[in-house]
Amino acid sequence: MHSLNLFSSFFYYIAGSGGVGPTTLASSFYLLGEDVITYNKGEEIKLKPYSGVLNIDFGKDVGKKNVYLLNLPEVKSAFKILDVPTVSARFGSDPFFWNWGMHTFANFLPTESLRDKKKVSKLVEVIDPIVRTIDGIAGECVSMRVDLEYSNGQNIFGLFTHRKLSKSVGYAAAAFVLAILEGNTQPGVWFPEEVRGAFCRSKT
Repeated sequence: MHSLNLFSSFFYYIAGSGGVGPTTLASSFYLLGEDVITYNKGEEIKLKPYSGVLNIDFGKDVGKKNVYLLNLPEVKSAFKILDVPTVSARFGSDPFFWNWGMHTFANFLPTESLRDKKKVSKLVEVIDPIVRTIDGIAGECVSMRVDLEYSNGQNIFGLFTHRKLSKSVGYAAAAFVLAILEGNTQPGVWFPEEVRGAFCRSKT
């Protein structure tokens, strides 16, 4: 049995838009308009979006990629539900200049504009054709890495990589449907780690 989980870090990478196009672009722009919520030893800390770059190894199929802080829901969920005192989440993309663009938008576009659906939609319309072209070169790969550090000094991580983001999203949706059909989750919308969420043997 593991000791107390003290640190949890979520890292995400997609090539281009992952083949999803406007969906990825719009959600990314909205997130740039939010303060990033992280937790450090139980204290909530707000940071600037697309800051705090780290170079993370996503394995042999993807390699090392730069990832940046974003305000993702699993951070608060891990803190509140799993009682992990130090949590953060980062995201990065390829080609590298997409990250430069995201960093520029986060620093120079007014927050109000990034929270305005009409303005974000117009921005997506302008950029999407370029992204679609780049997607044909960069591919649609997705990779997710979760690092855990325990109080006994043990460090472990989990890694998921798929060459197509769209297909991996389908697998995830199918897993939730299967959990519902098998009676392993309750009606409603839940994080998987919640008591009424998807069944997890480690919780029992």
